[in-house]
Amino acid sequence: MEDIPLLYLFGILFLLILLSAFFSSSETSMMAINRYRLRHMANDNHRGAQNVTKLLDRPDRLLGLILFGNNLVNIFAASIATIIAIRLFGDAGILASSLALTAIILVFAELAPKTLAALYPERLAFPMSYILLPLGYLLYPFVWVVNKCANTLLMLVGVNLETSPAEDGSLTSDELRTVVREAGNMIPRRHRRMLISILDLEKVTVEDIMIPRNEITGVDLNQSQLDILEQLGNFQHTRLPVYRDNIDNICGMLHARTVLRLLKDIDEFSVEALEKITTEPYFVPLSTPLNTQLLNFQRQKIRIGLVVDEYGVIQGLVTLEDILEEIVGEFTTDLQTFTQDIHPQEDGTYIIDGTASIRDINKQLHWELPANGPKTLNGLILKHLEVIPESGTSFRIGTYAMEIIQASDNAVKTVRSYPLTQE
Repeated sequence: MEDIPLLYLFGILFLLILLSAFFSSSETSMMAINRYRLRHMANDNHRGAQNVTKLLDRPDRLLGLILFGNNLVNIFAASIATIIAIRLFGDAGILASSLALTAIILVFAELAPKTLAALYPERLAFPMSYILLPLGYLLYPFVWVVNKCANTLLMLVGVNLETSPAEDGSLTSDELRTVVREAGNMIPRRHRRMLISILDLEKVTVEDIMIPRNEITGVDLNQSQLDILEQLGNFQHTRLPVYRDNIDNICGMLHARTVLRLLKDIDEFSVEALEKITTEPYFVPLSTPLNTQLLNFQRQKIRIGLVVDEYGVIQGLVTLEDILEEIVGEFTTDLQTFTQDIHPQEDGTYIIDGTASIRDINKQLHWELPANGPKTLNGLILKHLEVIPESGTSFRIGTYAMEIIQASDNAVKTVRSYPLTQE
């Protein structure tokens, strides 16, 4: 070393610092890279992504290679710096060179490269993989010895890399929701809402979205034939339940297409003929999750079902359209259908029917009324007050003011409400 000019030694030291920066930034970029984007790019035959995937398949070997190279060049750099200091300042320069080299390596070979690699992991990891992959084969004997020593040390504390299951990086539903929400402009807002709604289907049951029993429109075969014809003439739905006296005595489901064929010849119309063209009703348990029911509708090739409780009593009606609207939002062309239970007032309050669904209120008004108990506003109020209130009663539920406008027949009919936080 004494015969090597100082200029060459400084050049070697500079090169070693660059190599140290390379190993430091490669470690950070490899560990910080997005695994899901990496997998997607590798499947698209991106060569750099495939190389990085191959390196990350054995993270112990990758880290062993990087740390072996990093420590090797850092120690070599320290030796060169010491020689330069002795030749320039004698023994007194050893301490100064150590301090100076520590600062240089910390800033230029550690902090700056690792920060850059954390900000742009793909831009650095992909080109670096072309160097690390063959270097791994070249230095494999040394890396194997280092890893063997490290693995033996881990075994002493009860960790066996060969038998311990590694995390596969799979996401839970809640984690996937977070990924979708934080996708930003990469996924349009409306698409993000739809994706989250799909994930939320497993948390919502048929009971949450069904049409309540008292709102089901159907055909009572015990009516007069004239009343039945008048009702069929004002047919507003594609499918109707057919029953006798009440919905519990269900006879079947009626499709508008078959009714039109029957009505072509009014003279031959009869209740018996109408009952013959009904189809078998399809029943849905009250607590069925929406994702399960969506698949059931698909398998059964059915679009409508009657919701029953544990005793087999009909509690409501659910359609395929209801489930789809939970995903894509309301797509009905009848605006009155969307706002029939909620009536905004000029003073900023809302007149809400007691039968309005808590979920519908929260969705339309962006409120946060408790939705884990009663399903309707009437039920929520009765649970909160524990008595049937009189008209004019005022109270609050959470941050929402309520005033009973009308209460009759042991139920709350209409309520005036507004959020207190918006006063």
